Amino acid sequence: MNTNSKGVEILSIGTELLLGNIINTNAQWISEQLSQLGLNHFRQSTVGDNCDRITKVIQEISKRSNLLITTGGLGPTPDDLTTQAIAKSFNVSLFERPHLWDEIKQKLPNSKLQDDSSSLRKQCFFPKNALIINNPRGTAPGMIWEPIKGFTILTFPGVPSEMKTMWEETAFGFIKTKFSDNYSFFSNTLKFAGIGESSVAEEIKDLLNFKNPTVAPYANLGEVKLRITARAKNEGEAKNIIKPVKEKLKKKFSKFIFGEDNDTLPSVLIKELTKRNQTIVFAESCTGGLLSSSLTSISGSSQVFKGSIVSYSNELKNSLLNISEEKLAKYGAVSEEVCEAMAINVKKKLGADWAISISGIAGPNGGSQDKPVGMVYISISGPNNHITNLKKLFGSSRSRFEIQTLSVNLCLNSIRLILLSNSK
Repeated sequence: MNTNSKGVEILSIGTELLLGNIINTNAQWISEQLSQLGLNHFRQSTVGDNCDRITKVIQEISKRSNLLITTGGLGPTPDDLTTQAIAKSFNVSLFERPHLWDEIKQKLPNSKLQDDSSSLRKQCFFPKNALIINNPRGTAPGMIWEPIKGFTILTFPGVPSEMKTMWEETAFGFIKTKFSDNYSFFSNTLKFAGIGESSVAEEIKDLLNFKNPTVAPYANLGEVKLRITARAKNEGEAKNIIKPVKEKLKKKFSKFIFGEDNDTLPSVLIKELTKRNQTIVFAESCTGGLLSSSLTSISGSSQVFKGSIVSYSNELKNSLLNISEEKLAKYGAVSEEVCEAMAINVKKKLGADWAISISGIAGPNGGSQDKPVGMVYISISGPNNHITNLKKLFGSSRSRFEIQTLSVNLCLNSIRLILLSNSK
């Protein structure tokens, strides 16, 4: 029977989360699991190690949701307060489960037990009718407890490996049986480059109102994503629901969609060059090797990427890339003329089919009226002496990291489009 009318919430407990000392990967992982189960996951909360605050949040959640999943605060230290706060929320007592203490003693050496016996033992106390979630990887068990009719709590430790094992061995089956209606969420993400999120959203206003599948835009630096999500009984049914929307988007944005799901601009470029049995090299200045790094982070890049020359100074542009001192003095390192020469010369020197060069002013200093911060030149040299020159002003309000990252994305997307046009 599906009792999921009010939805599910996740409560992450730990002051270290609020201070930003650790990233809350548990909530992300649990969210993905809930999607696979087709459950309505409406809200996530984070609260520090304070019993009164935890109690207040749990009481609020019990009035609006029917399943609460908590992580953190189950250990032996004084700031591990989750079970205590849950009991306080519903004015019940905690009772020791002796068999749990026997299990903890088997897991730990005697020296540890002698030093921390009383604190370790607190992990054995639970509400009277709570079901225990065994923790094979640690000493802190969790629980499944329905303190009031229509509201269930599942607790997990904050250690990700422990939480995941407990979920997979116990919680998944319980949640699926009690709360799932055998529907799941399946998503397909389309990735865009060369177009902004607002422009994409403007073109798909009608699709944003769909209920099944839903269409949602997300923006990363230099990239836009459209996630199409279908609720269905199986993956095949979901694909049929998603297919017409996906085809419509691909037709409308054929130039801008570079891939799906796990595709990246570097992985797409590697795939396209491998298909053509072609190689590529780079000459980088303002990006300082970031363009090269983006490609070498992908397995299989060695099939197409031969190497690069990072020539940050004019001296190295002259000695390694054969850019004459006269040209550097006349046009400056940040210029179309020098950038084009960098691409032509690195392609010849390193012996590749394609070369990309990049030179610009990443800031925050070094700009002038003629060449402000954010001005970037890119040259792409291809087979048959084909040259493409690009000039882009990203704007002085951008950070150095943003200008460098956007420059790399522009390089990769530009050669993607050139390869695409050549294949037609």
